Amino acid sequence: MFLSVFDMFKVGIGPSSSHTMGPMVAAAQFLDMMRASPFEFHGVRASLHGSLAFTGVGHATDRATILGLAGFVPDTYDAQKAELTLTQIHTDQRVAPQGLPELHFNPKTDLLFDFGPALPGHANGMVLMATDAQGDIILQETFYSIGGGFVMTEAELAAGKDTNEGPPVPYPFKTAAEMLEMAQASGLSIAAMKKANEIARGCPESFAKGAARIWDVMNACIERGMATEGILPGGLNVRRRAKGIRDALEAERGMNLNAPHTINDWMSTYAMAVNEENAAGGQVVTAPTNGAAGVVPAVIRYWLDHVPGASATRIDEFLLTAAAIGGLVKFNASISGAEAGCQAEVGSAAAMGAAGLCAVMGGTPEQVENAAEIALEHHLGMTCDPVKGLVQVPCIERNGLGAIKAVSAASLALRGDGQHFVPLDSVIETMRQTGHDMHEKYKETSLGGLAVNVPNC
Repeated sequence: MFLSVFDMFKVGIGPSSSHTMGPMVAAAQFLDMMRASPFEFHGVRASLHGSLAFTGVGHATDRATILGLAGFVPDTYDAQKAELTLTQIHTDQRVAPQGLPELHFNPKTDLLFDFGPALPGHANGMVLMATDAQGDIILQETFYSIGGGFVMTEAELAAGKDTNEGPPVPYPFKTAAEMLEMAQASGLSIAAMKKANEIARGCPESFAKGAARIWDVMNACIERGMATEGILPGGLNVRRRAKGIRDALEAERGMNLNAPHTINDWMSTYAMAVNEENAAGGQVVTAPTNGAAGVVPAVIRYWLDHVPGASATRIDEFLLTAAAIGGLVKFNASISGAEAGCQAEVGSAAAMGAAGLCAVMGGTPEQVENAAEIALEHHLGMTCDPVKGLVQVPCIERNGLGAIKAVSAASLALRGDGQHFVPLDSVIETMRQTGHDMHEKYKETSLGGLAVNVPNC
């Protein structure tokens, strides 16, 4: 099994990897299908199903789908150009993707929110259609946005998980148990094995450049979030708080009255800064999702800014270790809130952050696995119940608490010798089963939990 660091950490846009980035990626893939088709197209349509319908407006799924059909992709997204394009599409009722003729598309009639039963493959389903001059559908594809910006067609999903396309890798572990066995046999760290796998599929230079960009985007997102005030969009009138908290913490520096637990406020501030940017539709890195994008960068900033001996030269070791854990969770369970609740998003992110921190602080592979297990275990059962379908309440604060749990888990693991009662594989399987049994109203539909028990305006 191989999932690249650059699969787990993808540069994209807020507010959701599954509901914003995924539909945009699906639309781009559909445009490629159209370009490869011999048919002459005159229009496009889209229908959103399941969680994409129920929380689509709050997650900007409609905007992402429209912009995707106009040729936008997350990695090169230009917010100013996007706003101009959206205005033009609503006026002209046409999209003009590169390599295709202008296509009829009326956002009011050609984008359908289907609130009926979800499509059978996944809670996040969408159908994209292309039409001829008479308006008849001549090309159609069903896509599933399975979390973290990953997209699969109906056929790909039916064929099962396939994460081994490409050259073989030297350490193809599919479980944590296999990972530890390979580490013991090779004498390598988890990060070293993961890097060997990455290089087998690429080259050292491209890996180094890509890893540096991931951290640059993460850190820039933290800095923007800690420098920006105002009200987040969407109608809940949620106030940005990261800047105010950071300013207060800076003013208290050097005072002898600071309580030790103030460090938790720093971790929360770093994480909340990211998720406030995400909620505003800014550039973020999926880690492993947008809804959980604040945890891993917050833990890295905590390590760099507050832990003696930390060095930015080891950030790639952190990311490699975190990606290895995230890949195990995705392959054996889920990172999708619509599929398994927030345990699959913030829980996975906390496990990744705990593993990465444990590794750069000298943890053995066994301690790293223990750190991930502790963090994920104590997120089991966490629901995904965003108020008004927005990635704001409880998502922003939840990332702060996820970062704190990640650091605590790493610290506990480092205090031990790596031997522990519950294996990470068992926790991942428990998370999968819990997600399967969880009622749909608690899985990113905004039909239960906080979403129905607090005012939505």
